Amino acid sequence: MTNRINTTFYVGVTSDLVKRVWQHKNKYFKGFTANYNVDKLVYYETQSCPESAIIREKQLKLFRKQKKIDLVCQFNPNWIDLYDSICQTVSS
Repeated sequence: MTNRINTTFYVGVTSDLVKRVWQHKNKYFKGFTANYNVDKLVYYETQSCPESAIIREKQLKLFRKQKKIDLVCQFNPNWIDLYDSICQTVSS
């Protein structure tokens, strides 16, 4: 996730992406994402099990900022907020 101007990044793991992004968008929890207005989903991955997701989260958190930017550019070149598209996928 990132902020409106794509300068601050947040990496996290969840079993319910739609719910968790909604929480970030609505500043449900006080903390980093609320303080820095990080509420735009620009990249996500799915994993086969929670353990794999946690390992991948730790890898992504170690990436330098440019490597995170490169990942987003490959996955979502226009840096659009993917929240609506994941909501549609879940409701289909």
